[in-house]
Amino acid sequence: MCAAKMTEGSLHVESCKAPLFYRQAEPATGEVNLSILLLHGIRLSSENWLNIGTLEILAKAGCCAVAIDLPGFGQSKSSVAPFAVGELAPGGFLKQVCVALGMGPVVVVSPSVSGMYSLPFLFQHEALVRAYIAVAPICTEKFTVEQYISIQPPSLIVNGDQDAQLKEVSLNNLRKLANHKVLVMKGAGHPCYLDDPATWHTALTDFLTYTAGVSNPVPGELPLLQKNGATWTNAQREGAKSSAHTHTHSDTHRK
Repeated sequence: MCAAKMTEGSLHVESCKAPLFYRQAEPATGEVNLSILLLHGIRLSSENWLNIGTLEILAKAGCCAVAIDLPGFGQSKSSVAPFAVGELAPGGFLKQVCVALGMGPVVVVSPSVSGMYSLPFLFQHEALVRAYIAVAPICTEKFTVEQYISIQPPSLIVNGDQDAQLKEVSLNNLRKLANHKVLVMKGAGHPCYLDDPATWHTALTDFLTYTAGVSNPVPGELPLLQKNGATWTNAQREGAKSSAHTHTHSDTHRK
């Protein structure tokens, strides 16, 4: 692994009256393999990704990782959120963020409240999403089965088995994604990555290693991994362009 270069900055988005704060980590030397955009949950911020080591780990793995403070949170508090919590933001919001950061197709990491930003971005600007990592995001019920099964970028659906808030609702909707894998973290709650950073980082880097090596993933071909403290589930799909009726979920399990 290479060393990590850490920087901080701010960016402007049209719908926000004040700049948004961000933290960036990238390899000190060598090429960047993937661009990662990390969002955060309610009452949290980019600082959490810094504190648990996610930014550094991603940079050392050859990624350019940017964690932003969403409007109204962290060091973006003065940038009053233009959208109420639970209301879908326009997909163009995160597109503007990516443009301002100079990031190409990104892997989006989206926990909890950030689903109101990430899901519209995924559905409206799929070509800008290299992969989608969902950690029990909100607003999953606002999209149709047809919309979910049309999405082709590989997705990792993560939740803690002790999450009493969004685990079932979020999982039941997101598992309709055509090309997904599910990770249930044992003994972890809603912010499962904070409860068990070691398992989170192993799952994250394994998934990103696969993502970096596959430019056009075939539905159902995400690798099934076995890790301590987690249960993995793979999607088995007939094909990306099958009808909604034929996309019945049939997962396989390993303990």
